[in-house]
Amino acid sequence: MALCSDVRFLMRKIRDLRCFTSRGHRVKGKWATSRPKYPPTTLALQHFDVTYSSQLGHLWPSVRVALLSERKYGALLNNFSLNDVEEDLASQGCRDFVTDTDRKEHVSMEQDPEVEFSETSDSTSVEQRDTFGQHQLSQPHLSPTIKCFVFPRGDITRFKPARPDSSGLLGYYLMDAASVLPCLALDVHAGHNLLDLCAAPGGKTLALLQTQAIRFLCLNDSSISRTSRLKKVLQSYLPKELLTREKLRITSFDGTKWGEIEQNTFDRVLVDVPCTTDRHSLMEDDNNIFSKSRTGERRGLPQLQLQLLLAGVVAACPGGEIVYSTCTLSHIQNVGVVEQAIHLARENHGIHLKVVDLRPLAHMFRNTFHFASDVQLGELVIPHLAANFGPIYLCKLKRLS
Repeated sequence: MALCSDVRFLMRKIRDLRCFTSRGHRVKGKWATSRPKYPPTTLALQHFDVTYSSQLGHLWPSVRVALLSERKYGALLNNFSLNDVEEDLASQGCRDFVTDTDRKEHVSMEQDPEVEFSETSDSTSVEQRDTFGQHQLSQPHLSPTIKCFVFPRGDITRFKPARPDSSGLLGYYLMDAASVLPCLALDVHAGHNLLDLCAAPGGKTLALLQTQAIRFLCLNDSSISRTSRLKKVLQSYLPKELLTREKLRITSFDGTKWGEIEQNTFDRVLVDVPCTTDRHSLMEDDNNIFSKSRTGERRGLPQLQLQLLLAGVVAACPGGEIVYSTCTLSHIQNVGVVEQAIHLARENHGIHLKVVDLRPLAHMFRNTFHFASDVQLGELVIPHLAANFGPIYLCKLKRLS
């Protein structure tokens, strides 16, 4: 009887407590029942375990651990800022990976008359050998004004937030250092007109602008909210005179239609396409492409990527160069898209493309990044615990006609 009395007493206390607790602070049981049984990050990991274990073989366990660990960042130096941050970054043990490389170690490689494919390549790929043409194996030209500081291999120290100078411009931009590689591969020269077809959030755009060689830069992203974010980033890093319409244009067009807007126009085109964004998919449930509501969008990515790359090819002028890049390990979204684009550019547009060999670039930065060794076309930076950058895939195409 005493036990029952105590239970009734506690129940009255709980009811009294609920009366004095505001509705906004009450725990609602239905919140817990609305949580998905398998969150997007779990679905992404399950998908990658199946796909990448087959694609990467024995490398996948170590890459998996790196992807699930905190990534390393680089500090892209802003040449337009008055802050002298180079000395400060160097004093912290950082180095500029772009210039701090022994160019003398560059090993010349034999020129192959055509791109090599594995015996398992499909017939379409084999037929494209003549289209790809000869490799360019000369030592890559690098802009002397693009600088990106990184901590040594194995050092996971975080960068401090950049401080504004007297005019409000920040001294550096934090980004995955491997994301600078597509900008270096693009090889911007003085007087070039350049199109960044999927420009937001703006890290690669800032890297390209550090060359201080671009005559005119067109920045596009199909999302208005993303272009708004892009504008804010540029305002934090660039002087107002560079944001004029005479030098820079920001648009929010459907990038897949760009070939209908401007054809044969740009000397250089960067096509950094939307992808599964492997790291984000494994670490963040918000805005995750593996959400069940976005299944159709995820499955349509390779087709979207192909359309964007073809639009970039058509927008480039004859003799111009295009760099295609992603932040995924997916063979379908990387090499698969490039192969299809080369074939369709010839069949549908009469445009012949040549793959520019990026092995010299990978060789130059092999002490900073971990490159996959068996990529058929282009280069792939794979995450590694000692150098936890990437994944970043890049492939460079030269338009011949």
